[in-house]
Amino acid sequence: MSIKKQLLAASVLTTVALAVGGSLSPVFADSKSDTFTYAISSDLESTNPITTSDRWGLTFDNIQYSPLFHVEENGSLTPVLATKDTVSSDGKTITVDLRQGVKWSDGQPFTADDVVFTYQKLADKANGNSDKFYINNKPIQIEKVNDHQVKFILPEKSASAVNNLVTENFIIPKHVYENTKDFSGSSLTPGNVGTGPYTLESYKQGQEVRFVRNDNYFGEKPKLKHVVLRILTDSNTTDIALKKGEVDASFVLPTELKNLKGHDLAVHAFSEDRVGYLGLNTHVKKLANKSVRQAIFYALDKNEMNKAAYLDKKYYNTPTSFLPPKNSFATTDVAAYKTNVGKAKALLNKAGVKNLTLNLGYTSGDAAQKIQGSLIASQLSKAGIKVNVEAVDATALSTAIHKKDQTKYDAFLNGYIMGTDPYQYTPLYTSTGFANYWQYKDPTIDKLFTKGDLESSASARQATYKKLQQKIADAAVMYPIVDNKKILVMNKDVKGFSEAKTLPVYTFADWSKLSK
Repeated sequence: MSIKKQLLAASVLTTVALAVGGSLSPVFADSKSDTFTYAISSDLESTNPITTSDRWGLTFDNIQYSPLFHVEENGSLTPVLATKDTVSSDGKTITVDLRQGVKWSDGQPFTADDVVFTYQKLADKANGNSDKFYINNKPIQIEKVNDHQVKFILPEKSASAVNNLVTENFIIPKHVYENTKDFSGSSLTPGNVGTGPYTLESYKQGQEVRFVRNDNYFGEKPKLKHVVLRILTDSNTTDIALKKGEVDASFVLPTELKNLKGHDLAVHAFSEDRVGYLGLNTHVKKLANKSVRQAIFYALDKNEMNKAAYLDKKYYNTPTSFLPPKNSFATTDVAAYKTNVGKAKALLNKAGVKNLTLNLGYTSGDAAQKIQGSLIASQLSKAGIKVNVEAVDATALSTAIHKKDQTKYDAFLNGYIMGTDPYQYTPLYTSTGFANYWQYKDPTIDKLFTKGDLESSASARQATYKKLQQKIADAAVMYPIVDNKKILVMNKDVKGFSEAKTLPVYTFADWSKLSK
């Protein structure tokens, strides 16, 4: 997953080996009563709030930093560092009131200067993540009104602006980073000053990230002294650690639940409006022809993939377009590519293509993608297409598919969680989008994204975004496979689950509520 955003990063992944029935090495010692230990499936690609895009990097940011607002599962906004936002009558100014009395973990006061500073860095194109801070290629301005109020000035009215601007952007301290020259990397130094409930204590790449309670946290005092993200890249290792109580929680697949029964674990399933997909690289010559890409899609069977990985429909929905099924703008009136091997063969024959071979990359720590990759190879073989399936660590795969003009992977398995407004998907599908991994350019798609965002009525937006979904589906660059629920298995000794509130991408909205 990469999710929300994507970034180039390099990190070291150390695989933890564990013999069946064995115990974890000393670094994985049993959790104490003052520590919540959470098993995560890969190392962090980034801890820099200006560029972070991966699930676990964003989880890190949400533990140590705070956004102005969080977006709930239903799309509503919950204030965090802000108290309210006000949109002007002409829709071109958004004024945000900030929470007063907040301190950074080093004791310095949080003010509007920090917010302005952060957004200036986010909007800087040199940092590689500025797409949503421009409307129709014109920049959005941010100004300080006073110490506890800022305003965003839009060049044009934008239907998506509030969600894009005030949510999911983690604020960093100006007094710590005002002399920093480069914000485009995977980390910031020092990296342990935030307004979140916990601050970084130590980070052992490939092993664990340890946080300690922030005594200056503006909310209620965090109930536990430590939160630990333990990096376990093998699902069998994770299952054993859960059963032994060596970790308190982890995401699992439905196929693992039977093996975990009877071990005093609670199961929580929740939606993230995620789209898991097979992406095709149009930069490689063999996939430049749309008919060839469509042939690949007709040879696939996403229903078989989803039944194999998720077992029961209560754990997944099946998307048709690039939007998740529950999105209010989603339509099924698009090219759905229902399985038709005969049509796939006919399209390949029409394109004059024989002996097509694809190199498919997937994340090695993702058990669902492993199942999908195996089935994709089997399904495509029926149409005479050979697939070389390669398991790659998350950072290496992200780095590879993000690289401009990459030819290493013809196809790749990935996923995204982009938000409720279709305009938030521009990084993936516009010609200059920083997450356009398919390397596909179509001016019509670019114009439809912009047109939909500038429409004055909901019905007009609906019509425009329906055309957009049809256009993207016809291009056959992304085959939507699944909108799967995340299944969180947690030690029953852990309390505060409801108060912490599950949240897409970040697992919890407020980690300070967890206790034992």
